[in-house]
Amino acid sequence: MQGRKNYQEQLFISFRLSDYVPADNFYRALNDILDFNFLYQSTKTYYGNEGQKSIDPVVFMKLMLVGYLENINSDRKIINTCKMRMDILFFLGYDINEELPWHSTLSRTRRLFGEEHFSNIFRIVLKQCIDKGMLTGKRQAVDSALIKANASMDTLIEKQILEDAATYTAELEVNSEQPKAIPLNTPLTELTQAKQRNRSNSYRKGNKRSNQTHCSISDSDARISYKPGKPFKMYYLCQVSVDTSSYLITNIAAMHADKGDAKCFPQVLEHTVGNLKENGLNVEEILADTGYSSSENFERLQKYQIKGYFSVPQRPQSQVSKDFVYDQANDRYICPKGKFMPLKRSSIIDHNKVLIYRASSNDCSNCPIQSACCNSTGTKQIHKGAASEHYEQMRQRMESPIGRKMKGLRSATVEPVIGTLTNYGGMRQINAKGINQANKCMLMAAAAYNLKKLLRFRTKTSLTDASTAIKSRFINQINFFNCLLQLISYKMSMNKILKS
Repeated sequence: MQGRKNYQEQLFISFRLSDYVPADNFYRALNDILDFNFLYQSTKTYYGNEGQKSIDPVVFMKLMLVGYLENINSDRKIINTCKMRMDILFFLGYDINEELPWHSTLSRTRRLFGEEHFSNIFRIVLKQCIDKGMLTGKRQAVDSALIKANASMDTLIEKQILEDAATYTAELEVNSEQPKAIPLNTPLTELTQAKQRNRSNSYRKGNKRSNQTHCSISDSDARISYKPGKPFKMYYLCQVSVDTSSYLITNIAAMHADKGDAKCFPQVLEHTVGNLKENGLNVEEILADTGYSSSENFERLQKYQIKGYFSVPQRPQSQVSKDFVYDQANDRYICPKGKFMPLKRSSIIDHNKVLIYRASSNDCSNCPIQSACCNSTGTKQIHKGAASEHYEQMRQRMESPIGRKMKGLRSATVEPVIGTLTNYGGMRQINAKGINQANKCMLMAAAAYNLKKLLRFRTKTSLTDASTAIKSRFINQINFFNCLLQLISYKMSMNKILKS
């Protein structure tokens, strides 16, 4: 007989959400290991004693985690998803008939709370991973990725126009008796008119836009950037440090996209070492690509007593001919004709300090080898890398078998983690404006990633314990049968002796 289901809502029903969330559910396990009650005290200064009650700070942080755990970067979609999921409602502490906070509350609260609260969440999760013995922290791999900002190229405007508009606004406020009173019929401001003119001229042939000449009025911290395979758009630079033994994120930070990796490395190194040191772990090795190579960074690694494995540029760091002799006592070079080339100045080329030695124009003017030796100005210059010995040591280290192994280990460790964050961790685009807000988003994305690793590690540990128990039981059974066989053999031998 064919069955047919007729649905009719019940007027009264006895329902407990905890009875319908399985014991092995991800969010149920997550709720057991997370304790965000410290947020009540740390965020108390943001609230007054009167007015309507705001969103619970613990609920807010859990909603942020849900967004990155579910690969959602829209506040509206986070709330809509939570309404349809019983396990998430149980994780948030809401019943099935309770109304969730309005989606705009999430963005307002994210702007309200300082970065230190999001950083504390990340460090707490990292500490739990360390307490579980998931990492030793000895070797860290560093890399960066461009994350799309919440700003369009159409919002770019010339910085000179912004300065003129700011001056115009300041003059209005000085000359006006009521600078804050704005009539309802106020025409377009100078800034709005300039924005329209700039937008109409943005795509004219030959009109180039760069971070030096243009700025986004939507998000002034976003920067125009480009990498192979990515279009020219507004980005933030995400700097990530990953532990090579566990693939856990030990540091993450948002920086300006036009800032080179070598300039970002001092802050990355300081925060990575600090996050691990506060948990009793010491960093011994750092793996990075060519973009992080600079003489200052190599000296900084020596200061921290950390061994670096950095891919170095193939170009020579010291351009000195063999015909020129270096006089170490006087810090100068002697040309083949016996003329002196003292140190004139130092310069920074490709983030590296370069010493420039130059001969006198009088010495080179009558030299017979001037055409083959001097440059277009008629003088001879020698560029010597101030830290060429560091580069040579690093090059030799990277050409060794262990160096080649570390180069492959870096790309196999940090690059998959960045790919997971961007494709499955809600980091394809920042859903906030400003570098401080972008840093908050990245910290929560990294915390969500580490939480997934933490729960998976707990599951593996329990399976290992179960297999160990089964193996121990199997060994005990084998020992029992061996004893039984020995007893039977002894009995048979005794029977033979009695019969004889």
